[in-house]
Amino acid sequence: MDNLIIKDPAAWRAAELREKSDWIHHLTAAEVAEIESALACLKQSGHSFDSATRADFPLPRFAAVLEQISDALENGYGIKVIRGLPAERWSKEEMRLIFWGLGLHLGTAVCQTYNGEYLGDVRHFGENTGRLYNSNIAGGFHADSTDVVALCVMRTAKAGGRSLIASTLAIHNEIARTRPDLLAVLYEPFPWLSVVPDKYLGDRPRVFMQPMFSRVGNKFSSLWLPVLVQQSQRIPDAPCLTDAQREALELVDKLANSDEFMLDMMFEPGDIQLINNHVLIHGRTAFEDYDEPERRRHLLRLWLSMPNSRPLSPAVAPSWHDIRPGAVRGGIGAECGKRIYCSFEQMPT
Repeated sequence: MDNLIIKDPAAWRAAELREKSDWIHHLTAAEVAEIESALACLKQSGHSFDSATRADFPLPRFAAVLEQISDALENGYGIKVIRGLPAERWSKEEMRLIFWGLGLHLGTAVCQTYNGEYLGDVRHFGENTGRLYNSNIAGGFHADSTDVVALCVMRTAKAGGRSLIASTLAIHNEIARTRPDLLAVLYEPFPWLSVVPDKYLGDRPRVFMQPMFSRVGNKFSSLWLPVLVQQSQRIPDAPCLTDAQREALELVDKLANSDEFMLDMMFEPGDIQLINNHVLIHGRTAFEDYDEPERRRHLLRLWLSMPNSRPLSPAVAPSWHDIRPGAVRGGIGAECGKRIYCSFEQMPT
């Protein structure tokens, strides 16, 4: 059994992180001033999101802090929060530029949707857009198909909207201790529904096979999207889930939602939350918005491919495409050929 346990700082349980504060970086006044200066440089450069580089958003001192944060995401707890950005000081467009500029120093943004979003708006629009991040309903635990997901909080909700995080690696180790038979199942191929629209699918199969857990050496990775596994069962010729596979999925969900593994936190305006999707999963409680449009919950989102990312197993190549460490990989929708950075700004509020 011991050889099934993966020892890693990211294998934390909720109580451990509640007792610590080193996963939160509180910005100093000097760091805020440096970010504000970088914003001015980017605006003066005349570059758009498409053409901006790190040099256009210079961070002579804070760049070293961001390097430490990148290392902590890959080799530490897998979560970091940057706190203290004065979101009320800047316009929405300026906050987008700041978030994008910080992202340039962390990694490479990859596409999030088949609309071509590279910088997404996480808001409730009062209607079903088909994506959780545009609703106010609770969201179950999942991972995004990118190395790191980053959220920048501009405004919080009237009530609710707590961020939920759990360590997939800690859950892995608990299953290794208690149900090693089901751990073996999670490393075996499951049927997945491809989300690629028909016009971009080409000769690729609508259902493909991929494990929920994988590892290369002692580097673990899980792209936890059980909804795509469940939806594969609607396809007539898809392989049927076995009883053991269903039990394994239910066990991970049960553990993730338990007090022992689930860390919950309330966002503050100006927070930037970064999560390594290979080792952590995240969700959200439902929320109630303000009536006034200008006060409603509004987050920005980046999906980042990280230069210090881990190697991945060939078994998960269908989702990641490039499994080499440090490769630009992950994301969805790049086939659409569009690049949108404020895709929902014109939607009704």
